[in-house]
Amino acid sequence: MMKQLCLIMFGPPGSGKGTQATLLRQALGIAHISTGDMLRERVHHGDALDEIAKLMRAGELVPDETVNLMVADRIEQPDCAVGFILDGYPRTVNQAALVADMLAVKQIDPVVIHLKVDYNVIVARLADRRQCPTCGASYSLSSNPPRVPGVCDLDGSRLTVREDDREEVVLERLHAYDHKTRPVLEYLKNAGYTVWDVTGDTGPPQVITERILKLIEAKYGKPAPVIVSRSLTQELAAAEEK
Repeated sequence: MMKQLCLIMFGPPGSGKGTQATLLRQALGIAHISTGDMLRERVHHGDALDEIAKLMRAGELVPDETVNLMVADRIEQPDCAVGFILDGYPRTVNQAALVADMLAVKQIDPVVIHLKVDYNVIVARLADRRQCPTCGASYSLSSNPPRVPGVCDLDGSRLTVREDDREEVVLERLHAYDHKTRPVLEYLKNAGYTVWDVTGDTGPPQVITERILKLIEAKYGKPAPVIVSRSLTQELAAAEEK
């Protein structure tokens, strides 16, 4: 495998990017960088400006400058030395241009994993999601329901619907994706990056991960097999799909 691997997870909100990034992180032993998680953590801890918090609650994109600085700092951390997965970034052509420059300086040749999922599936998937406001655990009413309806398994808190999972916000996020983020895929293709189209709504997450690992094996060599331990069950449920 190449010295420093970079995987760019690409696809609409709710396509399974976070889940796939979690599984790939375990299989490959590289860092998972989720800009959505980083921003939500800053909002939760009061580190984000009020304007950024308002944009996120409305399903709109955070300014490029803010996200670019976060990513530039993050990929310099020691756990990215072997490789890293970019989840939710880049989302605009300006972000794509910046990350292309950053990776070129580091002589990293990234691979773009494009998860293709029907929008009707996405709306239904996110409408099913519930989150614990106390510990952050995430559940799916259809595939990973809590033991007691509406109650977190871990601490007994009442589950809530995440602000950006409300249907009107999901539709706005998909609209933003179509108009601001989809052109990024064309930009990355024109930049000469390898782009793999992977169907993200057929089969369980582990099967989709195996498809991606086979593509990685063909290009770079054989990675470690995916072994989903019990400790990952809650983490997978909490993963985005952003």
